[in-house]
Amino acid sequence: MKREPAAARRRGSRRALLVAALGFGTLDWRARPPAAVTMLGRWLDSWRGLGDVVGGMRVQGFDVELRQFPHAWRANFYPTGIAHSIVMGTAWEPTPWRAVQRAAWAALAHGRPAAQ
Repeated sequence: MKREPAAARRRGSRRALLVAALGFGTLDWRARPPAAVTMLGRWLDSWRGLGDVVGGMRVQGFDVELRQFPHAWRANFYPTGIAHSIVMGTAWEPTPWRAVQRAAWAALAHGRPAAQ
């Protein structure tokens, strides 16, 4: 049986953690969410969380573009190393962290970037 290289295994486990974190962020809780989910939400909805999501997406092979407009933020994720005409995930949101979260979620749902 052929073993997967260690770097690929790490990238896969990081992808799973990123998907889990972003997935919990998309849930709409009917009651008060568990404390761990509240803490995760506070982290995701911060500049530190935004940077960690962008860094995680970079490891997955994506570049990010984040722009501020008068009433919203737009985030786009593109495959690293090719023309930025191929958008793998995009979102318009009132906050920069929410725009990055939703665009990252869309890019990860879209699949692996074409450059990999």
